Amino acid sequence: MYLFLVLNLNTLWVAVSIAMQHGHYDMCKTQMKSDEGIVWEYMACQPESKDMTQYLKIRLDPPNSTCGDPPEPFCAMGNPYMCNNECDASTKELAHPPELMFDAEGRNPSTFWQSVTWKNYPTPLQINITLSWNKTIELTQNIAITFESGRPEKMILEKSLDYGVTWQPYQFYAADCLDAFRMEPKSVKDLTAHTVLDIICTEEYSTGYAAHAKTISFEIKDRFAIFAGPRLHNMASLYSQLDTTKNLRDFFTVTDLRIRLLKPATGATFVDERNLGRYFYAISDIKIYGRCKCNLHANSCTFTNNRLACDCEHNTTGQDCERCKKNYQGQAWSPGSYLTIPKGTANICVSNTPSTVLDKKRKQPITSAPPNFDRIKTNASFLDVANRKQVFSKVAHSTVPPARVSSHKRDCYCYGHSNRCTYIEIVNTAVCVGCRHNTRGQHCEKCKKGFHRNGSAKLDDVNVCIANICDNELLRCQNGGVCHNNMRCHCPSGFMGIWCEKQKCEETGGCSSSKSGQESITHNLYLTTMIIVARLCTL
Repeated sequence: MYLFLVLNLNTLWVAVSIAMQHGHYDMCKTQMKSDEGIVWEYMACQPESKDMTQYLKIRLDPPNSTCGDPPEPFCAMGNPYMCNNECDASTKELAHPPELMFDAEGRNPSTFWQSVTWKNYPTPLQINITLSWNKTIELTQNIAITFESGRPEKMILEKSLDYGVTWQPYQFYAADCLDAFRMEPKSVKDLTAHTVLDIICTEEYSTGYAAHAKTISFEIKDRFAIFAGPRLHNMASLYSQLDTTKNLRDFFTVTDLRIRLLKPATGATFVDERNLGRYFYAISDIKIYGRCKCNLHANSCTFTNNRLACDCEHNTTGQDCERCKKNYQGQAWSPGSYLTIPKGTANICVSNTPSTVLDKKRKQPITSAPPNFDRIKTNASFLDVANRKQVFSKVAHSTVPPARVSSHKRDCYCYGHSNRCTYIEIVNTAVCVGCRHNTRGQHCEKCKKGFHRNGSAKLDDVNVCIANICDNELLRCQNGGVCHNNMRCHCPSGFMGIWCEKQKCEETGGCSSSKSGQESITHNLYLTTMIIVARLCTL
C-alpha cells in the first residue's frame, strides 16, 4: 500500500513539474493538429529567421575601393576588347555604390557594386568588405554572394564574435587551394560530426567567369544536415548537439562578417597586362539569413534607434538576454534549451528571495492553462521550413492537461550542474537530479566523496569540485604523514611524495638493503591508492 502511494505521488510530481515548466514556454508555443487532436506545441524561445542584410552596416577597406571617383573605363569579362563601359560615381546611371549589393534583385539591367580595376598590377587588388550588425546573430541559412564580374580566384570569408576586435576564418575559396593557401581542397560534404567545425578550403566556387555560375556559398544547411539528416527531418538531434556543445553554437554565431577579396577572376593562366581594365570585383547580391541571438530567452527582436535588441522573457535582460534582471539573481544565469521539456528547460531567472508565484497583474496564482490564442506569438523553427512537423519530434508536443501549479513551488536550482529536478510538493522542495561535475546535494552545491571544494571557483563553475589528494579515510597519507585540507600530505622527515610513499634516500640511491621489503610494501600501497582514486573518479 505504501509503495502504491509513493508511486502515485511520484507520478503527480512529474506531471505538475512538467506543467509548471510548460508555463515558462507560454510565449513560445502554438496550436498544432496531431493524432491526439489539437495540442499546444512548445518551442525554444527564439525570434524568427529573416533576411539580416536589412540591419547591417557596410564598410570597405581601403575606403576608395569603389569605382567611379575619378571615372574610369572597364572591359566586359567575356570579351576583353569591349572596353566601352564606364563607371562614374557622379552619374546615377553609371555609379556602382556598395548599397547595390543589397537592393532588390530582378532588375534589368542588374545593379551591382563594382571595385576599381586592377590598373596597378602587379600590386595585388585586395579589398575587405565588412558587414556589421552591432548585435550577436545566429546564421540559419547558407550565405550566398553573387558576383557579376566572375567569381574571385582567391577569397576568404571571416567572422568575428567580438564586434570586429578579432577575426577568424570561416572558409577559404581558391581556384587552387594548395597554391593559394597551402591547404588540401575539400568540400563541405567531406565533413563529419567530428570535423564539422573544421575550416576548409574549397575549389567549388572559384572557376572564373561563367554566366550560369556566379554565386559563392557558405553552406550552413549542409552542416546542419550532418546531425539532422539530408532533409533536416531530425532537427531534435541537431538541437541536442546545440544544447550540449558550446563550440557548435558559437560556430553559427557572429557579430560581424568580413569578405576578403584577394584576387579577381582572370579567366586564364596569366594576367593580360594590355587589358587591365577587365580585372575587377563586382557583387550584385548578398543573402544572409539568421536571427537575433537571444540565448533562447526571447521570442522576438526589435530594431529601434538603428540597433537590434531582444525582447527578453524569463526575467532576463540585456541586448542578448545575457543576464538576469535585478532582483532575479537567485541562481546563476544560463541560456535556455533548444529542446523543450521534458528534454530541456527554459532556465528562467528566479527571484533572489522565495516568494509566492503570482501574476502581478491578475493577483492570481499562475497556471499552465494556455491563455487566449490571439495573444500567443507564433515562433518559427530553427530554420525556415515549410512543413513544421518535420522539425519537432512528438516529444515536443504537449499532451499534459491544464493543471494548477502550487503557488509555493520553487524553481529547479542546480548551479548549472543539472537541468532536472524532482519536485516534492509535500515538503515544498525541489531536488536536483543527476548532478554533474563531481557535485551532489539538493542544489548540486556539495562535492562528491573523494572531491573537495575548489576555493578559487564559484559554485556554478564546472571545476568547483576537485579530486582529493587525501582524506584520512580511503586516501590516507602513508608512513606517518598527516593530511592537510585534503590537498596534500605533510610528510615526516625521511619521506616524500604525494602520499609520503617514498623515502628521501631513494633520490640519492643511499637506501640500505634492509629497506627493500618496506620499499616493496610502500609501492604496493601506492598502486592500491591509485586504484581507489580511479574508482572514485568514475563514481
